[in-house]
Amino acid sequence: MTRDVAVLGAGMHPWGKWGRSFVEYGTAAARAALGDAGIGWQEVQSVVGADTVRGGYPGYVSGATFAQALGWQGARVTSVYAACASGAQAINTARAQILAGMADVVLVVGADAAPKGFFAPAGGDRPDDPDWLRFRVLGATNPAYFALYARRRMALYGDTPEDFALVKVKNAAAGALNANARYRAPVTAEQVAASAVVADPLRLLDICATSDGAAAVVLSSMGFARRHGAADPVRIRAVSTVTPTYPKAVLDLPDIATDSAIAAEPAPETFRASIARAAYEEAGIGPDELSLAEVYDLSTALELEWYEDIGLCAAGEGAKLVREGATALGGRIPVNPSGGLASFGEAVPAQAIAQVCELTWQLRGTAAERQIPGARAGITVNQGLFGHGSAVVAIR
Repeated sequence: MTRDVAVLGAGMHPWGKWGRSFVEYGTAAARAALGDAGIGWQEVQSVVGADTVRGGYPGYVSGATFAQALGWQGARVTSVYAACASGAQAINTARAQILAGMADVVLVVGADAAPKGFFAPAGGDRPDDPDWLRFRVLGATNPAYFALYARRRMALYGDTPEDFALVKVKNAAAGALNANARYRAPVTAEQVAASAVVADPLRLLDICATSDGAAAVVLSSMGFARRHGAADPVRIRAVSTVTPTYPKAVLDLPDIATDSAIAAEPAPETFRASIARAAYEEAGIGPDELSLAEVYDLSTALELEWYEDIGLCAAGEGAKLVREGATALGGRIPVNPSGGLASFGEAVPAQAIAQVCELTWQLRGTAAERQIPGARAGITVNQGLFGHGSAVVAIR
């Protein structure tokens, strides 16, 4: 039995700061995905919503919120929260329902209306919550963590702020070609260097913004896809949602301390590397078979880490790839041809779904000026708080 599920439709609401409800964004993305799939809303048997915890009560039950907004029609609903991995977890839930025979057609939606500035934990005192503690005790906003990763790369591998700036330049060039991106202007390395320091060595243009936006996909069984007339659809071949392995030697959000490595040897690979490895193993492919990757570029330095984590190069060689242009459009293995979070900003429940939308359009050959010739396989990866990680492998 095939473990593939078909991606029949993909849709987005453009990202920006629109000042409206996340429900409006998600409904627009859902309708776009349904239209792209040629599927009527009445045909959808299940809705899986990726939750937002900042959008008020409806955000906690997003599956039902979007089903109601589209018009109650009896579909089963599921709501999923996994921080930045929420969208991929929602896709995995939909995939599991299809493979279990619970539904033939599932709509997956994620949307957010993000606050201005840095993300902060929900209100109230929670001294046993590491996310609350790192803000209230350390004052460690997300950019502080991004800067620690950057400093680590500089110390271990000799990366420079100029290397980090090249990532922004690359992603801005791709984002300028994407109608759904928030930032659509090319950026120079000089502009990155001239932007304000946020958390040394990272500058404003090294760090992604917070955004409003939405993304949706329509997934189906392969049998339904064939009956629907989609003989060769994009297929999701694997979804990885593994957790870290004890002990961890490298800091991960939101933890403010690492596990002890005195009594146990550290794992042979990092948490992020394990996310990608599990996806490759399930898909039966390796990094050398990829046509593209969409990675979680919360900061420019973190994108370089992902190159190594997903096996595009050895540890410490990420900067070399970006210097050579290997990860740019037209390069050997384009990374973030959508423009990445550098061009979109964070709309937390939507971003992992948006990554799959980009893979879908690239593998179909419909990505217009961003198109990677002959794209046949791609991977998405991201990491959320509290040990939530995800990777999706799609093929054509």
